[in-house]
Amino acid sequence: MMLAAIRDFLTSLSGPADRHFGEDDQRLALAALLVHAMSVDGKISEPERDKLRDILASQFRLSDEDLEALVADAVAAEGEAVDLYRFTSVLKRHFTQEQCRRVVEDLWEIVFADGVAHEFEENLVWRVAELLAVSREDRLAIKAKVAEKLLG
Repeated sequence: MMLAAIRDFLTSLSGPADRHFGEDDQRLALAALLVHAMSVDGKISEPERDKLRDILASQFRLSDEDLEALVADAVAAEGEAVDLYRFTSVLKRHFTQEQCRRVVEDLWEIVFADGVAHEFEENLVWRVAELLAVSREDRLAIKAKVAEKLLG
């Protein structure tokens, strides 16, 4: 019930459900993972929403209109997904290992955006890192770097 309320809220936030980004688009795959990270702890904060838009805008250099379409498509895709593989397989096909490490960094930025790392969020980053073949050492080093940057 709570997840349905969160999904409804995210959908209302992001606009219409028309799809602009295809299933095999790495932008959609990353955005959907970030949306999942934002909502996995059952709470969505304004800093998390802002961080989501900042990450997507800076990485993909999207217009405001395209950014909103990407967020809307990501919310819909995340809501339909039964597992993380749907998104990580797309990223694995399109991204270099360095870009996969960047995905883990982006996830940590969402996790720490509200100042608290919830166990569900940490577990999500661990699972995505495993699926992207990002080592435990890299995942933990990236976590420490992001925590220092965002939390001081």
